[in-house]
Amino acid sequence: MRIIAGKYKGRKLTALGKGDAQAQLRPTTDRIRETLFNILTNGCFGEVFKGGRALDLFAGTGALGIEAFSRGVDTVWMIDSGRKASDLINKNLSLLDYPEGMVFKKFNACKLPRLALEPFNLIFLDPPYGQNLGGYALKSATQKSWVAPEALIVWEESSPVDALVDFEVLDRRQFGDTFVTIMRAPAVFLK
Repeated sequence: MRIIAGKYKGRKLTALGKGDAQAQLRPTTDRIRETLFNILTNGCFGEVFKGGRALDLFAGTGALGIEAFSRGVDTVWMIDSGRKASDLINKNLSLLDYPEGMVFKKFNACKLPRLALEPFNLIFLDPPYGQNLGGYALKSATQKSWVAPEALIVWEESSPVDALVDFEVLDRRQFGDTFVTIMRAPAVFLK
């Protein structure tokens, strides 16, 4: 795995091989990550990276969050509760000399604490496939003030994701056994 573009372009990340089935780690391939970030950069989603705040839920290796940081977001929080994922994220942050603005938190993505800071405008959601955890994580993030109004959500899953209430589906793509759905959060969250 490597960083595709931006400040850390070409930097290699900690190798995982084909993934860790026991830890349910399945990193986004370089090809899918490159295509996904090209869509975000060249799509009709506005300025996604410059000065933004990104949240990488079920971060795994942290590759999506690191790629976003490399491309210009100011802040990235990577969230994962797995031991293997924690080790990989910390190794990858070490390879980058722990840049200011990149944060790893060992939280359960489906049971987030209330966030007292500014919410995130770009959310990567890459849960273990086939366990229906993505919806729970997004609901938790929304209810606990992690998701900014009109935030862009990039959700990877093993099957197409249906629109959530009040979230607008902007784009859907399939890459082999991976489905990517891009959504926009509502402008106002109902309590």
